[in-house]
Amino acid sequence: MYDLFARFYQRTCKLGMNFLPWRDPELLEGPGSLGQLPQKIKDLGIGSVLVITDREIAKLRLMDGMLCALDALGIKYLVYDRTVPNPTIDSIEEARSLYVANQCEALIAFGGGSPIDCAKAVGARIARPDKSIPQLKGMFRVQKAIPPLIAVPTTAGTGSEATLAAVVTNSETHEKYAIMDTSLIPHYAVLDPLLTLKLPPAITAATGIDALTHAVEAYIGKSNTKNTWQWSREVVQLVFENLIEAYSNGKNLDARTNMLKAAYLGGKAFTRAYVGNAHAIAHTLGGFYNVPHGKANAIILPYILEYYGKSVYQPLSELADLIGITSPTDTKQMKAQKFIEEIKKLNRALNIPDKVSGIAEKDIPLMVKRAAAEANPLYPVPEILNRKQLTELYYLIKE
Repeated sequence: MYDLFARFYQRTCKLGMNFLPWRDPELLEGPGSLGQLPQKIKDLGIGSVLVITDREIAKLRLMDGMLCALDALGIKYLVYDRTVPNPTIDSIEEARSLYVANQCEALIAFGGGSPIDCAKAVGARIARPDKSIPQLKGMFRVQKAIPPLIAVPTTAGTGSEATLAAVVTNSETHEKYAIMDTSLIPHYAVLDPLLTLKLPPAITAATGIDALTHAVEAYIGKSNTKNTWQWSREVVQLVFENLIEAYSNGKNLDARTNMLKAAYLGGKAFTRAYVGNAHAIAHTLGGFYNVPHGKANAIILPYILEYYGKSVYQPLSELADLIGITSPTDTKQMKAQKFIEEIKKLNRALNIPDKVSGIAEKDIPLMVKRAAAEANPLYPVPEILNRKQLTELYYLIKE
């Protein structure tokens, strides 16, 4: 009976998506495109910005040219560099206070998914000063315009520059959840591959598989549109053709450019077609143990796809055909299994472990409860998993 309710809920959500005020970010893209941003801000009549980043990005001095150009154009800026991985409510509130106290007019999110998510949540709080972050949890609770938001990704995977979601962590309860509203989609995004050239191989790997997970979960779900179907297929091709090269030869500008494109398209795909159980489990691992989101997804994805069984043979066989790993005599099951094995092979080539270390058995019941609450009834997954099944998956991924 619950499955019927969940499917009805998901179909209603899919229908409702057609009536949402979607927007795509205006893109500045290509090598050196960051250099166009200060003049763009000037042209928009913005006189003061808050730049949200993290300390690692600040140390790399990737922002220096942009900040100098802002200064030369007379645009005031303030840098908040205390964003943490899996941004917390505390860091969001700290950044929001800086924005308000300094009368800023726009937000620049500079970094990976965490600074972008932090900036989105700051925007949500500015739009809704009457509501706390926990009160904004879930779908469409912002419903007001946020300040102009410019996303400058320095990793290629999260797709946050294209999505309506900000994922935040309550450091007291270890709960990780999303604020979702079309108003949180960035107004502008800078896709400059030069910013990713210094990305360490391990982060290149994890974020790249994150993009693949977005595409695969969107593709096998039940809320695809013609656009999300095409975007997901393009992401899968781009990842399998470029990720190992970007990982092993980080200076390859073509590979970096293609991975940025994969991340962006993956974000567009899953923000409209949703993700699935891999993400629900990954979010709990991030909340409890601070496991990097992309790494968690990379480990979990093959297990989830195997667990789904025959319900994903058709879409996975299509993806296997797409990347050219099948034979004419293969059955759909054989093709699907080949695709899963190809993901495992890719993980091994990227030195991603096949298990998650550090999972405490005492934490599993609460993580199962939270993963089930995130996934059901919202995510249009191939198979709706109950708590018993999710528990089995935690033990499968546990080292």
